[in-house]
Amino acid sequence: MRIRRFTTALTNGTLALGLLAVAACTAANPDAPADAPVADAPGDPGASTSITTTGATTSSVPADTGVTTAGASADASAAPAPASSGGLLATVRQRGRLNCGVQDKLPGFGYLDPSGEYKGFDVDFCRAIAAAVLGDATAVDFKPLTAQQRFTALQTGEVDVLVRNTTFTLARDTQNGLDFSPTTFYDGQGMMVRADLNVDSLAGLDGANICVGSGTTTEKNLGDAMRKAGAAFTPVVLEDTDQVFSAYDGGRCDAVTSDKSQLASRQTTLADPTAHVILDLTLSKEPLGPAVLQGDAQWADVVNWVVYGVIAAEEFGITSRNVDTFLTSEDPEIRRLLGVEDALGEGLGLTNDFMVGVIRAVGNYAEIYDRNLGPDTPFKLPRGANRLWTEGGLLYSPPFR
Repeated sequence: MRIRRFTTALTNGTLALGLLAVAACTAANPDAPADAPVADAPGDPGASTSITTTGATTSSVPADTGVTTAGASADASAAPAPASSGGLLATVRQRGRLNCGVQDKLPGFGYLDPSGEYKGFDVDFCRAIAAAVLGDATAVDFKPLTAQQRFTALQTGEVDVLVRNTTFTLARDTQNGLDFSPTTFYDGQGMMVRADLNVDSLAGLDGANICVGSGTTTEKNLGDAMRKAGAAFTPVVLEDTDQVFSAYDGGRCDAVTSDKSQLASRQTTLADPTAHVILDLTLSKEPLGPAVLQGDAQWADVVNWVVYGVIAAEEFGITSRNVDTFLTSEDPEIRRLLGVEDALGEGLGLTNDFMVGVIRAVGNYAEIYDRNLGPDTPFKLPRGANRLWTEGGLLYSPPFR
């Protein structure tokens, strides 16, 4: 049975993406102040709806951390090792704050709690980077960004790092001028539908209206998957995450598609969560992780090794609660991770014990995951592929050597 609905096409505006010329000027003049204003930088143009009546998709552009102090040891609070001149690391140090691009409307990953404090899995990685670079996990200015705004914010220098459930793709790596850090969350695109439709496959959504976010890999994946399933559909494309799920919850769409983690998160916010089901299917691979602007290898290395460090800490059993006991370990790998021997941190422009401050402030990977997404949260997301490689997952850190 084909699902038919009358939908009104509405287009409020379009967003001009990318200021690559500005980004190029910024890269060419690294001594320019990081907070210098950018002329004619586009703001959020508001929502836009793009409705098509064919099976083809529209075009797509590529718990409290408990942190009140950071820097776990006496050495971590000392002046960091000097950075190479002109790089973003030096700029962030001079500014004394990390500008981190995040979500503010995705419970579990990036959101504002009732007190106005940023919380979430991605948010904790921002704090981890701040702890490594500045010795203070609270020295972060969070910049909420829509899917359309996020890449421009990096290109113009509005943010130093993007940690906003962003999928690593070849086009984004090469065309948007980004360098992706190690994947922090292995996800896949899913589909949530109204339970009363009794749909258990994409083919059952033939003729449906499907809500989807613009400027995302989700938008293109939806068209590909529905074409393979032989199902025509009408995409209802909206920019803001709240608008996407509000439209779905309000009955404008029969289904909504996004990363499975986002579907699980947003299902808890619907008027009647039990009236909706997430289909047992995966439309795509969605490796999510931080991204930085290309052209600053040192800054990319800093972000990369902070991510690797929290993964390695879980593998060694080092937590925010027991990290001090490991400072006397005789295991050479642990000693190097914690900066007790060798000078690995200096190679990054950081203190050698930078990971002690990170672990003390936000914990290891398991602590970050469980605090925000684990069994004691409303989401109860199984770790699945996000387990350590030793437990059948995909998480793996190169050696601290």
